[in-house]
Amino acid sequence: MSYSPANMPKTAKKNALYAQSGGVSAVINASAAGVIDACRKHASRIGRLYAGRDGIVGALTEDLIDVYRESPATLRGLRHTPSGAFGSARFKLKGIEQNRAEYERLIEVFRAHDIGYFFYNGGNDSMDTALKLSQIGSQMGYPLVCVGVPKTVDNDLPLTDCCPGFGSVAKYVAVSTREAALDVASMARTSTKVFVLEVMGRHAGWIAAAGGLAGRGGAEPPHVILFPEIPFEQQRFLDRVKQCVTDYGYCVIVVSEGAHYADGRFLADAGTKDAFGHTQLGGVGPLVANMVREHLGYKYHWAVADYLQRAARHIASKVDVQQAYAVGKAAVGFALEGRNAVMPAIVRKSSKPYRWAIGAVPLEKVANVEKKVPREFITPDGFGITDACRRYLAPLIAGEDYPPYKDGLPAYVRVKGVPVKRRLASEYKLKV
Repeated sequence: MSYSPANMPKTAKKNALYAQSGGVSAVINASAAGVIDACRKHASRIGRLYAGRDGIVGALTEDLIDVYRESPATLRGLRHTPSGAFGSARFKLKGIEQNRAEYERLIEVFRAHDIGYFFYNGGNDSMDTALKLSQIGSQMGYPLVCVGVPKTVDNDLPLTDCCPGFGSVAKYVAVSTREAALDVASMARTSTKVFVLEVMGRHAGWIAAAGGLAGRGGAEPPHVILFPEIPFEQQRFLDRVKQCVTDYGYCVIVVSEGAHYADGRFLADAGTKDAFGHTQLGGVGPLVANMVREHLGYKYHWAVADYLQRAARHIASKVDVQQAYAVGKAAVGFALEGRNAVMPAIVRKSSKPYRWAIGAVPLEKVANVEKKVPREFITPDGFGITDACRRYLAPLIAGEDYPPYKDGLPAYVRVKGVPVKRRLASEYKLKV
């Protein structure tokens, strides 16, 4: 059924706002689909569902999208469409004490549009924003239920077994590592001997670890993984590369963008900061490859997975898609139960066979906390993953959930983004 103002129930009820935040993923829209389906199912209790255009920025500027004005086909298609359909943003709200005006503005927008439920789909910083909004709502006497919807390809949210978005990136990186390694191995005798794949992961090396699924260690690539959790030692690294080329004829390396020296300096510190105050990183792949060339003289190639790894819905993990949808659906259920300032979490029941369920964790225990790869998941030499890590990772990349194809290409959807009529007289001047 298509919902429109004409056929929406007339009984008094609170509206809901959904927003996407930070770097997007192959399955964040599956979480949006979970939220949408659950809100439609509970139409007797939730009125309109809006989305912030470009995330929290849309909420601040009263630039809202009427989700129910999208066609049923578009809403169904969200489940298999990558990236942020409603727009996302890297925009960090400061603390309430430092900039209370931003939070009061959000409450002003919520009040104007009778929004009583807020679903914020993001990572560590986003969970902090949702927590603070629940607090300011209470302080201002405005009834607002805030629920975080977990999303981060980095897999670094605590108190959840894994993060929606990670499983699909892990699958992409593992597959890409295996395929590139076959290419290098076939030409190594007369051509490239070293291949470097740079992947995301500023402080946590979960994505780099996933590259380890491409082989079983020993002669099988990747031969070297560089984790943020293990301080980089140039000579040890070069010795390892040289030994691999001697023993196997070639060397495949997976390096996390956050690889750093013992003193904390990133190998690829670009000398600038992003919107969240994080050090801008760029080019650790070519940097490491050039290091090999300068000291060992091997011919090399490097690649940066970059946006490709997080947008690759065509090779998404079926488990990841299912979990992304489930946390979106659960978020609405929690909100209707009155569970404020919580986040749906994935609870692992068993690894083989893989069984999981949805639990709940308080946002105050998640906000601004990073989960790193434990030392027992990394081999003693610091260059590979252990069997324990493999047991953890393997179920998360399981299964395929291919999107529909048309003319040889994935048939992804785009939302129309019908705007909600503004109700506030004042415009908000965004400070970027």
